[in-house]
Amino acid sequence: MQNYYFEKHFDKELSQQYGVDGLTACPMLKEGQEFYADWECPEGFCNEAWKAIYQYVFALSHGIEDVFYYGDWIKEKGVAIVSCNDGLRPVIFKIEATDIDSKPNNN
Repeated sequence: MQNYYFEKHFDKELSQQYGVDGLTACPMLKEGQEFYADWECPEGFCNEAWKAIYQYVFALSHGIEDVFYYGDWIKEKGVAIVSCNDGLRPVIFKIEATDIDSKPNNN
């Protein structure tokens, strides 16, 4: 399972040029919020952000043994720093492997 937390960004210049009036930083998630997941989008997590980051969550939750991309991106094992694909107001996520066993949701 993985642990996420994030930081919001807002590109004021691009938003003024291309965004709708009143556009603000992403309203979907709160900074410092944590989620745990492995292969399924956690409840309350932004579906668009999930589509952008799930492959890193899956890799970390299934025991990737090395750093990502041959060590030329992230220097720490068990960690990925990724973002959603919103170009005007991206959210940055730190994804970390945990020692919590992953279990399928049997609801």
